[in-house]
Amino acid sequence: MRRMGEPRGPGERPPKRDDPRTLAAAMARLRADVAPLTLLAAVQEAWPRAAGKGVAAQADPVSERDGVVTVACRSATWAQELDLMQVDLVERLREELHEGDLEPAFRGLRFRADGGRSD
Repeated sequence: MRRMGEPRGPGERPPKRDDPRTLAAAMARLRADVAPLTLLAAVQEAWPRAAGKGVAAQADPVSERDGVVTVACRSATWAQELDLMQVDLVERLREELHEGDLEPAFRGLRFRADGGRSD
C-alpha cells in the first residue's frame, strides 16, 4: 500500500474525484436523466414556472389525452379562475415547452375541481 505523498508506480492512475456539487444540482441532473419524455412530464416540470408558485400550490397537471392536459384544482373556484386565465397559461406553457420537442403536441388545458387533492 502506498503512503500519502509517495510517488505513484508505473501505470498507476490518480483517484478520480469530481468537484463537489450541491444536492439540488445532483437531484436536478438525476431527475433529468430518469424523467419520462412525455408531454405530461414536460408540462408538470414547467407548470410552477408558467403558472407561478401560488397557482401551482393550488393546481397540478395530472393527465394528458390527445395533447390536452388536465389540471386538478383544489376547488371549483380555482378551476373556474384558471379556466378564465387559460389563454395566458397556455401561452406561458408553450414558451416553456418551446425548448423541447413536445411543444407542437401541446393543444391546451382542461381544469377540474378535485376535492381529494392533497397538499
